[in-house]
Amino acid sequence: QVQLVESGGGLAQAGGSLRLSCAASGRTFSNYAMGWFRQAPGSQREFVATISWSGRTTDYADSVKGRYTISRDNAKNTMYLQMNSLTPDDTAVYYCAARNSAYAERNLVRYNYWGQGTQVTVSS
Repeated sequence: QVQLVESGGGLAQAGGSLRLSCAASGRTFSNYAMGWFRQAPGSQREFVATISWSGRTTDYADSVKGRYTISRDNAKNTMYLQMNSLTPDDTAVYYCAARNSAYAERNLVRYNYWGQGTQVTVSS
């Protein structure tokens, strides 16, 4: 079992930045590929970014490519999402997730563990 706790959400202005963190506990963090997903009101949860167990492979949704950066520190059991050039369309609850595989993955149904989410609100 892996427990995930997100932090770092909050209110930002358009054009601003936020950095999300996802702290993991339980099993060995480095065994898991990780991902970030988000869900806006009235919308389905969608893929944002994913990272392999080693951190060498990353993938991004087109909507955030070039603005967001996913990273992880296996020594600290923590994953990060640096979000720059934020727009109101980025407003959502952001979730981190872990999967029982070394490989990065876009499909949320292939994730086994989820955090509770952290709210990100971007004002115009």
